[in-house]
Amino acid sequence: MSQIVIIGCGVVGAAIAYELSLIPGLDVTVIEKNTPASGSTGAALGVLMGIISHKKKGRAWRLRATSIERYATLIPELKEKTGVDISVNNCGIFKLLFAGDNLEKWHKLSEFRQKQGWDLTIGDRQFVSQQCPHIVNPDIIGAVYSPQDKQIDPVQLTKALVAAATINGVKFEFGVKVEDFVTQANAEDESITCKQLITNTGKIEVERLIISAGLGSTPLTKSLQQTIPIRPVLGQAIKFKLDRALGQTHFQPVITGNDIHIVPLGNSEYWLGATVEFSTETGESIADEKLLEQTIQKAIAFCPELKNASILKTWLGRRPRPEGIPAPIINNLSGYRNILLATAHYRNGVLLAPATALEVVTTIVQNSMSYGN
Repeated sequence: MSQIVIIGCGVVGAAIAYELSLIPGLDVTVIEKNTPASGSTGAALGVLMGIISHKKKGRAWRLRATSIERYATLIPELKEKTGVDISVNNCGIFKLLFAGDNLEKWHKLSEFRQKQGWDLTIGDRQFVSQQCPHIVNPDIIGAVYSPQDKQIDPVQLTKALVAAATINGVKFEFGVKVEDFVTQANAEDESITCKQLITNTGKIEVERLIISAGLGSTPLTKSLQQTIPIRPVLGQAIKFKLDRALGQTHFQPVITGNDIHIVPLGNSEYWLGATVEFSTETGESIADEKLLEQTIQKAIAFCPELKNASILKTWLGRRPRPEGIPAPIINNLSGYRNILLATAHYRNGVLLAPATALEVVTTIVQNSMSYGN
């Protein structure tokens, strides 16, 4: 059996573990220094903006399309396997268009998506009023509706992936922190192989290592003399409640406008967010209350009913953004024969988790063929 170790149990690491658990003959272990979804995943809104993205080709689009397609089978698959109901909003994404937005560009995208087999509806102001009567702003000229994009609870999803992978034989070890690596040089090609992980609970043998630790990936790669620069981008959001649901109770899509999301949660509760706050020159990421207040006011500007909302809680999270490298990073660690990176998804970790997992599976199979094991 091939011994595969995954470091990190956010939604990406859990998705990788699950997809690998479907392959016979693998011995998969996931180690996580905290608990599942305790990092960036736990602070994500779970908005899956795939079809509505302007990406049309290349890696960026391929990952999005693969994920949206896999989600269609993955959610029922996990429920059948575990019995766990994952909260999924299938009402789609309703993107507001404002004066100055390029309508022609959106119409071309709609035509392009139609040829690909996806739906994108472009509507005018009347369309907005009919579908979402709670949206009121004189600068709104229309909207784009993407029925096949979704919103999902990232924490529930991660826990379901962990449960399903466990049933399939994956071992999860929480509270385990990597302290060092035992490596061996390969004279024939000057590459290096990781043989063991030294952790706070003991040694772990490894034949294949996958680093999917988000912001924790940088110190891990630094220990391997191949530092991958991943910086935190802080995001703040609020959870609020109204006396009644916004708009039509039977149609509760994610509303997005000016990069602000209003995410329905049921029971007249919603998420609103999130800010984008880059770290300082010294690497500090400090939440700016003024930016959160600006986000709230911008949302009220196109959804006036939010003035009457009661704030239930505020939260923040730090999202892993690679520097000088396109997000996400899914490739072999330079100089190492058996270490694969699957990390730094920035704001698209939940969206791209299924596609990342499938790409990792493909890479591992190809690497096994290359090295004969």
